[in-house]
Amino acid sequence: AALGLANGADGVVCSPLEAGRLKKIHDGKITLITPGIRPAARGDDQKRAVTPAEARAAGANFIVVGRPIIEAKDPAAAAAAVLEDLA
Repeated sequence: AALGLANGADGVVCSPLEAGRLKKIHDGKITLITPGIRPAARGDDQKRAVTPAEARAAGANFIVVGRPIIEAKDPAAAAAAVLEDLA
């Protein structure tokens, strides 16, 4: 992250588990994009997943939610549930 910022990057893609530490190290001057976001009830192959609300609380600026929406029987409802978790 430090190398990227030193070379003009505005942010990085990182695990939500490292987001808080990166925000603190870089004094909040970094944009964090966090993949691996899962609803609380979903269990799958992501070992380091967190909920949308947990990612936001950790300092994520943007979250990436793929399979929980794409693979849902009702993708619109799944997306709405993510937004509700963030509310």
